[in-house]
Amino acid sequence: MAEDKNAIVSGKVQGSEDEQADFSLRPQTLTAYLGQKRVKQEMAVYIKAAKKRDEALDHVLLYGPPGLGKTTLAFVIANELGVNLKSTSGPAIEKAGDLVALLTDLDPGDILFIDEIHRLAKPIEEVLYSAMEDYYVDIVIGEGQTTHAVHVPLPPFTLVGATTLAGQLSAPLRGRFGIVEHLQYYTVAELEKIISRSSKVFNIEIEQKAAHELARRSRGTPRVANRLLRRVRDFAQVKGEKVISFATTADSLKQLQVDDEGLNQTDRKILRVIIENYHGGPVGIRTLAANAGEDVETIQSLYEPYLMQNGFLLMTPRGRMATEKAYIHLGLPLPDK
Repeated sequence: MAEDKNAIVSGKVQGSEDEQADFSLRPQTLTAYLGQKRVKQEMAVYIKAAKKRDEALDHVLLYGPPGLGKTTLAFVIANELGVNLKSTSGPAIEKAGDLVALLTDLDPGDILFIDEIHRLAKPIEEVLYSAMEDYYVDIVIGEGQTTHAVHVPLPPFTLVGATTLAGQLSAPLRGRFGIVEHLQYYTVAELEKIISRSSKVFNIEIEQKAAHELARRSRGTPRVANRLLRRVRDFAQVKGEKVISFATTADSLKQLQVDDEGLNQTDRKILRVIIENYHGGPVGIRTLAANAGEDVETIQSLYEPYLMQNGFLLMTPRGRMATEKAYIHLGLPLPDK
């Protein structure tokens, strides 16, 4: 995972066509970064102030559901500051030495971006405390009688952490971030603009009505919007369309099993498990994950936020419950009250 991230940072984008397309779609400035108006306004102030003081930007925590542009925003921040960005992820940092190597390779003002920062191992997290507060790390080297501590000073740097599960961050780590930004789901109008921009990058036009339909079913998420656009483009090009039509868009989404509310096959499976296996709930997350064939973190970060935001799922102290809206959407009889 770390290798892939570093390939992107160095400009050598590897991986699938979709991954390369995602990289090409990334805006480079706050102005070009669509949506998240409040976050952009605040970051513009913080960046301008840091540049005026000729200081490293305070550490930044970005949190919110997957696909909302946390990684993209980290790259934009680095570009606006005119500094380098080194990127990795929580699971990729296996030992303290890995983190120290990343930190000591930074120049003054540079950004270290850690995706999935909530998945850092506890010993690694503790190394970050002194690095973030006082720009140094103490590491122990050697074995037995030769064991000794080494004090390693670091240049002033900015840690940008991204997480889909902010609640899983420890209080000491969270407290060391001076800037905390919550990225929200995008509006349909914002997603329409993103789809229109992306279609130009893909060198294909799309009808406004088709762009609106795609935006409406994209779960408030740019990543989903761009992924669906790529697939709809495939259907359109096979049909020989030079402009993606509304009819092709609607037919493609039907074949992709993305329904009128933007729910996909897994969303519906989760709701059906709750309704059909547990009479609508409540049901615990681990039981739900086992029955749905998904891991707990994927359900918590990828599916639940959208289902709750749109009124299909309720979170209670006893577990998850399907709402009346979920029954109606799935065409299932409402439970007896």
